[in-house]
Amino acid sequence: MPGVHRLVIVGGGVAGLDLASHIARGRATRSRYAVTLVDREPAHVWKPMLHTIAAGTADAALQQTPYIVQARQAGFQFEPGAATAIDRAARTLRIAAVTINNEPVLPEREIGYDTLVLACGSRANDFGTPGVAEHCATIDSRGEAIAFNDRLRAELMRAAGGADHLSVGIVGGGATGVELAAELIRIADIADHYGASGLRHRLRVTLIEAGPRILAPFPPRISTATQATLEGLGVTVKTSAQVKRVDATGFELADGSRVDAGIRVWAAGVRAPHLLDSLTGLDKSKTGQLVVGPDLVAPGDRHILALGDCAAPKLPGRDTPVPTTAQAAYQQAVYLCEHLPAIIDGARVPDFRYHDFGSLVSLGGYDAYGTLGRVGLLQGGFIEGRVAQLGHALLYRRHQSRLYGLWRGSLLWLADSLGSRVKPEARLGS
Repeated sequence: MPGVHRLVIVGGGVAGLDLASHIARGRATRSRYAVTLVDREPAHVWKPMLHTIAAGTADAALQQTPYIVQARQAGFQFEPGAATAIDRAARTLRIAAVTINNEPVLPEREIGYDTLVLACGSRANDFGTPGVAEHCATIDSRGEAIAFNDRLRAELMRAAGGADHLSVGIVGGGATGVELAAELIRIADIADHYGASGLRHRLRVTLIEAGPRILAPFPPRISTATQATLEGLGVTVKTSAQVKRVDATGFELADGSRVDAGIRVWAAGVRAPHLLDSLTGLDKSKTGQLVVGPDLVAPGDRHILALGDCAAPKLPGRDTPVPTTAQAAYQQAVYLCEHLPAIIDGARVPDFRYHDFGSLVSLGGYDAYGTLGRVGLLQGGFIEGRVAQLGHALLYRRHQSRLYGLWRGSLLWLADSLGSRVKPEARLGS
């Protein structure tokens, strides 16, 4: 369409799908922009929920948002496939071929852009540790979480049938590793409830953290309480334990000891996705994230912006990096929903400001802990139990309301609440 600005957004996560939906259906913006969203997955899942899908305590089919459906309802174009390279000079984005069951569906192709927004998330950082790529699973995407759950269910069935113990080793004591460990115990408890007697006692979960405590970004009080809860559930927590290498049967630690594990998960560190390796001539952080200014625009190329985990914003008066969390990605998406049209027009806009509203960690329904932010009346208070669990749930419901609107988001919450009363608590079958 002549005169329509081609806005291409790479990544349909918390930030990317929110931005695409709001720009495409906004009254003042929908006629000005041809919005295209690119993602390798067919559907969106809220990233803080991936560990529940991996463990099987949530079903991806019930929690996902198909991109093609959201595109139809919001008014943007969905382009399936993994973005593999960016040509800044030609302003084109290369997208990999799409196959289903090894059958070609779409060929490799290029699309042009006038403005490119990178919201392509992050991947786990193996820090060069030998054997991680060959022997560890990651759960950085919907597809990886589903694949992990498929393997986990098979191994749980073997253990329930009287086979040897099932051992799971998780490297990384951040929120993902901690919450996954709790969800694994929960799936074993649920399976016991449905007749797999003794499975809980056959499951051995070990959480390995290189630092002196788990949940390092949280206050020590939460780290201590969380570790006590995990250990009370039967999880072995190893801190100050650096993994030296990984093999087909477990982890070798720097002190010479081993942690044997039939299933090995790497949930440590954050690194930018491979797409940013193709982006030359622009500043990047040590972990490959694109350095952007306080308007989230890349210095040196006004046609490229980045937000979420793949971005490293340089903000006035802030010496520490913006955390790679769903909270930060959400705030950046809200900021661009308001200011992106002015940024594209070359107008001056207010700087993005990150506000820490606190952090929450949910332990599979057994408990939850969190801190309140230091914003306004919130002064870093400590919350736990049902209050923290409710806070964790409300974050997800807020995300749904942003995507679907308050009315549809509320209906989804009601449907999920009713469904939880009549459906099994977990994905136990195929």
